[in-house]
Amino acid sequence: MRHRALSSFLAASAALVLTACGPADTASDGAQMESATSYAPQNRPDVRGTRGAVSSDHPLAAQAGLRVLQDGGTATDAIIAMAGVLAVVRPHMNGVGGDAFGIFYDGATGEVTALNGSGRSGALATPAFFRSQGLDAVPQTGGRSVSVPGAVAAWVDAHERFGSKPFADLLAPAIHFASEGFPVSTRLAMDFEQQGGALNEAGRALYLPGGAAPPVGSLLKNKALGTTIARIAEGGKDAFYRSPIAHKLAAFIQGEGGHLRAPDFAAHESTWVTPLRNDYLGYTFVVMPPNTQGVAQLTYMEMAKAHPIRSLGHNTASYLHTMIELKKLAFADRDRWVADPEKANVPVGRMMDPAYLRARAALVEPGHAADGVSAGFGDARGDSDGKAPDDSGDTVYLTAVDQFGNAVSWIQSNFAGFGSGLLDTQTGVLLHNRGALYTLEPGHPNLVAPHKRPYHTLTPMMALRGTGFGFTVGTPGGDSQTQTLLQIVHNLLLFDMTPQQAIEAPRFRSYEGLGVSIEDRVGLDVRASLTALGHELRAIEGWTATFGGAQMIFWDPETGTLTAAADPRREAYALAY
Repeated sequence: MRHRALSSFLAASAALVLTACGPADTASDGAQMESATSYAPQNRPDVRGTRGAVSSDHPLAAQAGLRVLQDGGTATDAIIAMAGVLAVVRPHMNGVGGDAFGIFYDGATGEVTALNGSGRSGALATPAFFRSQGLDAVPQTGGRSVSVPGAVAAWVDAHERFGSKPFADLLAPAIHFASEGFPVSTRLAMDFEQQGGALNEAGRALYLPGGAAPPVGSLLKNKALGTTIARIAEGGKDAFYRSPIAHKLAAFIQGEGGHLRAPDFAAHESTWVTPLRNDYLGYTFVVMPPNTQGVAQLTYMEMAKAHPIRSLGHNTASYLHTMIELKKLAFADRDRWVADPEKANVPVGRMMDPAYLRARAALVEPGHAADGVSAGFGDARGDSDGKAPDDSGDTVYLTAVDQFGNAVSWIQSNFAGFGSGLLDTQTGVLLHNRGALYTLEPGHPNLVAPHKRPYHTLTPMMALRGTGFGFTVGTPGGDSQTQTLLQIVHNLLLFDMTPQQAIEAPRFRSYEGLGVSIEDRVGLDVRASLTALGHELRAIEGWTATFGGAQMIFWDPETGTLTAAADPRREAYALAY
């Protein structure tokens, strides 16, 4: 509400009004509608520098990352420092017990590579394991929803390849905040109370003592987690995956009915992978390959080429309708096919075929919202994406660019708020629930199986200008990630917004069927037109995490300026020097 009030004040006092730039929309009865959208163009400044920049989901993390860059560290060094801090100060969103993915640009060679830091199921994870317990679906929370956490291995592997500072030094801020405490913010307290319903007794004692969040401004400590991170800092991967920590976590998960055992932790490794690429609006966009939904990001963009996006006008009903309908088409193929490519056939080439996607894009009906959309090929299957208890998507995105021209786009997550709900008191580790995204549907590519990675919504992104770095961008938000990112890309590259404006502009989020959430800064006339087309709208007041929490760093090759931006929908902060 504070941000909304500030935006209204700025709009009134400075007369800063941004209106839809396309042709006026027409109501269903043919009457001419007034111009679409009015809102304050920006409530935070773009942050600019020339040597380095960071943007992350919390100011303490951003500060840790900037200090590393100013001390001569690489972008990867800054990412690890920020990731460690976020694992402590955003415990419900990510952590030592979660997964991670990263995309890396090497400033010296122009090489781009990607790291899959998602964990796998245990050796016991079969459909029969769940059926024997009377289950017809993988539970959303509890021990059965836990796959091996991959974030720690991802930190170490990224550092070994692209880091320069001592690993232990990079995790020192995280250890300090876990052991000595950090101040609870208003937003954090609110999140704890809204998302803590599935926490076990230990989790409630720490995060909801007496049934309420810790007081705003009080210090939140997790000394056991501080000890765990300190051991990781000194011993690397083995100190987490092949150690007493792993044995304690495995025993804890087993006691909660889960399928993970100590050998499953010991067998875990990250995977360096070749990212997927596709050209759009003068840039080459780089995303993670399956088991993530990155392929859906690229198919969404490719189908958008078949429509006059710029001429439709920013956030007009025709623009929003087109974007929503294209999303449905991209997601139908995603839900049918995306899974672990080591364990299932994922026809990425066919999914990304330009001719196929042009034909799919032609299925959009300008005057009608589609209720059900099927995959373009293959027999019918159910959805592969599990449904989190909270729709905000409990994930953190972070990014860094250093003085050497290196850039990293990184994301890590618990999946749902507080993940599985299981906090282990011995280690201080809160375990994620990414295993909830397996299906028990026979024949589905995402069918649970031993040592298999689950389907993932996490999709960090990088854009190249020719062979050089262009910008990084990413967001939390589960299913909304691909939708949010394409809206931001259009804002930046088609509608001439600055990075911060591109992030702050009002968004939509399409759900299964006809459901659409839309920020109330989109005009009433536009919303009425969308309703007339058949969309079932839910207007969201204020600046909420329903629509993600994006960060970006953009490089201008003409001036050498780095522009960093952070989303006011979360406590995200950008810094540069």
